[in-house]
Amino acid sequence: MRNFDELRPVLELEKIEDNLYRGQSYRTPWGRVFGGQVLAQSITAAQLTTPDERTLHSMHAYFLLAGDIDLPIVYDVERVRDGGSYTTRRVKAIQKGRTIFTMEASFQIPEEGFTHQQPMPEVPPPEGLKNDREIGEILREQAPELYQLTRLERPIECRPTEGEELYTADTVKPKQNIWIKALGTLPDSDRKHQVALAYVSDYNLLATAMLPHREHLSNSKVFLASLDHAMWFHRPFRFDDWLLYSMDSPSAGSARGFSRGNVFTRDGQLVASVAQEGLIRSSNQPANNE
Repeated sequence: MRNFDELRPVLELEKIEDNLYRGQSYRTPWGRVFGGQVLAQSITAAQLTTPDERTLHSMHAYFLLAGDIDLPIVYDVERVRDGGSYTTRRVKAIQKGRTIFTMEASFQIPEEGFTHQQPMPEVPPPEGLKNDREIGEILREQAPELYQLTRLERPIECRPTEGEELYTADTVKPKQNIWIKALGTLPDSDRKHQVALAYVSDYNLLATAMLPHREHLSNSKVFLASLDHAMWFHRPFRFDDWLLYSMDSPSAGSARGFSRGNVFTRDGQLVASVAQEGLIRSSNQPANNE
């Protein structure tokens, strides 16, 4: 998956019947359906039942079961409400007759209103920064797990503002800033850019919660899984230009990590916010039956 041109067929859905759609899965190296893929496909399914002039402003989702990459995913859309300004949809992702994911999404007709926003962090611009593949190569011997992770093909380029220091410093806070950009050109559609950002919003959130615990986690096998995911879209943006993904993790405990992120354009506009809780379980922790 070297760019969004290769990803586009995965994000497009086949209509089966009114409110029913079918999607295929990207074959991930880890053998499970990527959470960002289900997020993006669910948003696409909801969009297909919503008038074009209404754009997504928020979504809240739960990951219930691991998806099977060898089977298609069926998306069942419930038209909860069609109001004068807002539209609400509920989406279930189904495999083998079981719901593996649920999402509620709200769409709005654009309108004017009061405005303010949190300022963008002061970070170096993306030009001149190393991308994650270059950092992985530098730390190939020192951090082989990072090296292997950065060898995976992804449809985006990532440039961490902290560079290799994020992975070599003795003490690391649970926060990071990464410039991200889609590889390739996206269509002139706000909806398509929202779907693309939703797909990649699942990257690095759980990793942010793990940053202060790298020394402990590196000595044991770690199982990671997204539990829930929420996004709010504040302003239009283009994802084929650089966006700053600013993430932090306020809390971790009970084998869960909570992370949140803000997404800014190059000129400092806050365009989206993200929150996620995920499972972080090492082999040193007893596992309960889910």
